[in-house]
Amino acid sequence: MSSSGTSLAHARSCGSVCSPPLSPSLSEMFSMLDSAAEQLMVHKDFQAAFDTCNRGLESLASMEQEDNRCAELKASFCILGIQALAELNQWHGVLSWVLQHYEHQEKIPAKIMQMCILLYSKVGEPAVLQEASRVWLQCLSNSRAAGFGTVAELYLLHVLVPLGHTEEARELIAGEVGSCAFTEDQRQTALDIVDEKEQQNQENPPCNPDFELVAQIASTRGSVIHKLEAMLRLLYRRLLAPGSGSFSLRRVFLAAILLYMLLVRMDPALPSSFMWISKLLQLLKQMWSAMFAPYYQTLTQSKRL
Repeated sequence: MSSSGTSLAHARSCGSVCSPPLSPSLSEMFSMLDSAAEQLMVHKDFQAAFDTCNRGLESLASMEQEDNRCAELKASFCILGIQALAELNQWHGVLSWVLQHYEHQEKIPAKIMQMCILLYSKVGEPAVLQEASRVWLQCLSNSRAAGFGTVAELYLLHVLVPLGHTEEARELIAGEVGSCAFTEDQRQTALDIVDEKEQQNQENPPCNPDFELVAQIASTRGSVIHKLEAMLRLLYRRLLAPGSGSFSLRRVFLAAILLYMLLVRMDPALPSSFMWISKLLQLLKQMWSAMFAPYYQTLTQSKRL
């Protein structure tokens, strides 16, 4: 990694008798690939590594010659670029960035498909790769690729099974893709995994996202209710404390702020607001009775006399 890119490119050109010598443009591409790898792995400069990969891919696209070495360079730049995007926490743009350079989903190399499936599965977004993986596996030319079986296995275990698509998983195993990708023992093992997942789904059905959202909102509102109720009780005790005297402007202002928060900033039409209002009215009645009931009793007694 520390040697110069030119000497490394020269070593590649002389490593095999059957390989033709590298052209100056290809030597430059190998040097750029080495620089991107050094920026990513040694210097941890992920943005610089991604920019270098982009420049390398653009240069490869403008080159006329298309051979195995160009294809390997393109895949290597993409692999380093994917790693850089993941380190930059820009994983959501990985698939679209790869498609910019390969144009069609079925033309993506097998090792890049494997990386994308693992990446999106790790971040909890396996559905992003569902359509791309399906198209890639159904392409007949890809069935002859060295990593076809690995892509099929990752698609089954990290996309279909986590998403609960057990019927599609069975079709994949029993269909043409499964016959090309798996041995008989592997197919049986895959079917056992799918059956186990289906049984788990039946025993523990997935929660309704709307119900989870409502429960979360209700929990949040409940905690806020307890906090504001405690604030009102504190205000209630402060107003009734000995020596509190008459209402001060500060206490009146505090009470006005609390009433504004409870009544104005809350939609009374919501069912969850009924408990707020009932608790507020109950506390206000207690405060009113405790503060002004003695005055009304005195006034009533004086009138009777």
